[in-house]
Amino acid sequence: MAALSRAAMVLTMMGLAATSALSQPSLISMTTDVPLPDGLSYDFHALSCNNLQNMVRDAVQGAIARDAGVVPGLLRLFFHDCFPQGCDASILLTGGNSEQNMGQNVGLRRSVLDLIESIRATVHRACGPTVSCADITSLATKEAVMQSRLPGYDVPLGRRDSLTPATAQQVGILPGPDSNVQQLVRTFADRGFDKMDLVALSGAHTVGKASCGSFRSRAGENADFVRMLQQVCARNPRHLQDLDVATPNTFDNRYYNNLQVGRGVLNSDMALTLDGDTKNWVNNFAGNQGWFFSQFSTSMRKLAHLPGGNIGEIRNNCFRRNGNGDSVVLASEGFAASV
Repeated sequence: MAALSRAAMVLTMMGLAATSALSQPSLISMTTDVPLPDGLSYDFHALSCNNLQNMVRDAVQGAIARDAGVVPGLLRLFFHDCFPQGCDASILLTGGNSEQNMGQNVGLRRSVLDLIESIRATVHRACGPTVSCADITSLATKEAVMQSRLPGYDVPLGRRDSLTPATAQQVGILPGPDSNVQQLVRTFADRGFDKMDLVALSGAHTVGKASCGSFRSRAGENADFVRMLQQVCARNPRHLQDLDVATPNTFDNRYYNNLQVGRGVLNSDMALTLDGDTKNWVNNFAGNQGWFFSQFSTSMRKLAHLPGGNIGEIRNNCFRRNGNGDSVVLASEGFAASV
């Protein structure tokens, strides 16, 4: 008991204690020590492009100043790129079999896609074609998180850009707006994430919007809230609903407070309250924003470390493969070749 009291005192001083914290099996994710994928490093571009971080930071900062929707847009793009087969920028490829045409990716923010390509162009002008679109997407998303007042985290660099989009089967593992809690837990566990990661990453819904089709079948105990959603969409079927109905433009922990009173927009949001473990994490993050922020960055770090992105090229345009005669830098070798 004395050891627990000392632990609680330390956590309180750090701003990480929550009412039910000590009822949890662990106060931090058990899998924070994630391995660095083969061939990657945190300072991969230190010599070849030493101003990379500043170029990405300036571009993201300017984009957010013009449009706050860049933050949720980058978070969604990054998650939907990395979760199916690793962070390889396959989602950026256009064409008939593009991931952007698949149902799970409907509504990707055009300005965010263009932002990644704009950063690539800036970086390649300054450093040559040495940085992949995958690395730029990872760094831009990290910047969006940090500029939302959350802790930074390590991003593995040196990834190559995929030569092909992910398959429909791979993209199909992305959680849907009507996923139940058993499906969510199983899907995340299959990719190496625990229940704390699931609840923390779902907190990205503290910003962003959803189309009416995403919550058409919304049900729940808060009948007044569900009725409000239905009425808004009946008046305007093209309505985009704030996922956080309390503070939609602020990255905070109010999303979890909303869930506690049945005001989550998606069925998959409310599903987090239907499992004992995930409900505990909802309550813990609702009670301590600092704890949520810390765990969100930890879980984003795990997402950034998913294996993949080791086979391919460095695209000269993020939206298409390089053509014959284009210069390609093989990231793991560090030299240029011609294809």
